[in-house]
Amino acid sequence: MHALDVVLIVVYLILMVAVGAWVTKKAARDSESYFLAGKSLPWWVIGVAHGSSGIDIGGTMWFVTMLYIYGAKGLFLLWIWPLFNVIFRMVYLGTWVRRSNVLTGAEWMRTRFGRGRGGELAYLSVVIYALVSVVGFLSYAFKPLGKFAAPFFPFDWSPDTYALVIMLVAGVYCVLGGMYSVVLNDLIQFGLILTAAVIIAIVAMVKTTPEQVLAAVPGGWDNLFFGWRLDLDWSEKMPALPGVIQSQGYELFGFLILMLFVKGVLVSMAGPTPNYAIQHVLSTRNPREAALENLVMCLVSLAPRFLLIAGIGVLGMVFFSDQLRGLGAKVDFEQVLPAVVANYLPVGCKGLIVAGLVAAFMSTFVSTVNSGVAYIVNDIYRRYVRPDAPQRKLVRLGYVWSAVVIAAGIGFGYTTLNVHSVTKWVANALVPAFVVPNVLKWHWWRFNGHGFWAGMAAGTAAALAIPALWPALKDVNLFMSILAISALASVAVCVATAPEPDDVLKSFYRTVRPWGFWGPILLKCRAETPRIQPNRDCARDWFNVLVGIAWQIAMIAAPIYLILKQWGRFSLAVGAFVLGAVILKFTWYDRIARGDGYLAGER
Repeated sequence: MHALDVVLIVVYLILMVAVGAWVTKKAARDSESYFLAGKSLPWWVIGVAHGSSGIDIGGTMWFVTMLYIYGAKGLFLLWIWPLFNVIFRMVYLGTWVRRSNVLTGAEWMRTRFGRGRGGELAYLSVVIYALVSVVGFLSYAFKPLGKFAAPFFPFDWSPDTYALVIMLVAGVYCVLGGMYSVVLNDLIQFGLILTAAVIIAIVAMVKTTPEQVLAAVPGGWDNLFFGWRLDLDWSEKMPALPGVIQSQGYELFGFLILMLFVKGVLVSMAGPTPNYAIQHVLSTRNPREAALENLVMCLVSLAPRFLLIAGIGVLGMVFFSDQLRGLGAKVDFEQVLPAVVANYLPVGCKGLIVAGLVAAFMSTFVSTVNSGVAYIVNDIYRRYVRPDAPQRKLVRLGYVWSAVVIAAGIGFGYTTLNVHSVTKWVANALVPAFVVPNVLKWHWWRFNGHGFWAGMAAGTAAALAIPALWPALKDVNLFMSILAISALASVAVCVATAPEPDDVLKSFYRTVRPWGFWGPILLKCRAETPRIQPNRDCARDWFNVLVGIAWQIAMIAAPIYLILKQWGRFSLAVGAFVLGAVILKFTWYDRIARGDGYLAGER
């Protein structure tokens, strides 16, 4: 790497530590300042920060791999996470979450289940799940960070050593500034990633032609739509790939996408997982801004990222296919991202893009650490050890536990194999443990804290045990097994125990105002407040969700067809995006709860 590129990267890392030191005083005021930036930031700033937090090196490597193997139709594999969960938060769930006005997802449990034994169990189950998921996400980031960094620096270090050094620098920055440092880093990172995406897109469009791309891939690779079977024949272009596709279980592509959609809807209805996603929502100033924050998050996290991914993928297909083919059965598509950046970008641009992608890692890293430490300090120490602890004490504990969480993530990171293995565990084992209890808590009045605790505990235990006991289990079977265990435990324990007290349920209904099976609670509320009305937005919310998902797919497809220079398909994608935006303007934006969104007049 040229000296100028190295200087750019080092300057960025020094800048990040300086920013963390600069905001230390502001973050140290109290625990709300440290973990939620005092709930003082505008919704668009939090939205940019939230979107930037969702861009990471590991995910970018994985998406490049999916685009390379499955082509345009690989966009639907984004539903593994699922990326359309932001549409649910944008349309209605962000508003529901923010109305609780709490500090963490675990504290939110008191809004729903009160402070009895069931509420306490639900509270603890979320804390435990959150800590497991935080360490899991940090481990997920470790391997790709090292793989990405190793080709660019002159030191004879292992990839794991590079990951360790960068994580330690990020850790100093994160410990000092709390949520303020999260947001400021995310804003800087967004600027870098946007610049990097534009540079790589220009390089890809100048250095490649549509004919070169199509010569490197099988017929139908550039088609967004698909049938029941995948029908991509890689046997001549890349002989090792048919075996990879078969091992991943993606040959029945139509069935797979249908299952991913159903799974994604359930996961999305559960609401944000107890990590940085819910922390960003709770950081907004009111429920209306929580909805708008998720709109910005969707735009920021997807449009620039897929311009970047499409550029890297196209350059990799044209210039790196021979090297991949030469690896035979040991083909490793995680090498495409660092190889393209190292070999096909000019001096100066290379350093800027490496800094941007390291910034992407740091953005996700600091957001994840901040959310995990919030649970330890607020939901364990202040709840069970010292409820009257002074605010400065809580902030100092934030420093200490940030260091501990970072160390745990690094430790587990050394044990992970590759990006794909951790992605599969998070998406197919950890996520389903969360789904059923969290869907029921929103939509069924009878569901109680005991049932929530049982579902979360059984699901989390299954997520840790089943992959270890049956490592060869197919992804869909793993997901459904953990989902079924969690569902059975949730419902069985719920019906065997008493419902939550009426005052808890009435307070939740008046404050959050969900739709679903809340009829008995509505009648009790009407006995005290006759003018209270049920939430009649269910049909409109579902319409907006479906329009929003189509709008999101068009937003992702447009940059891919732009890089491929397929102008007809690019125009159709842009047209679909604009049409979806116009529809959502009238059916969603104009109808977001007026004022601050609290509906105080009916409470």
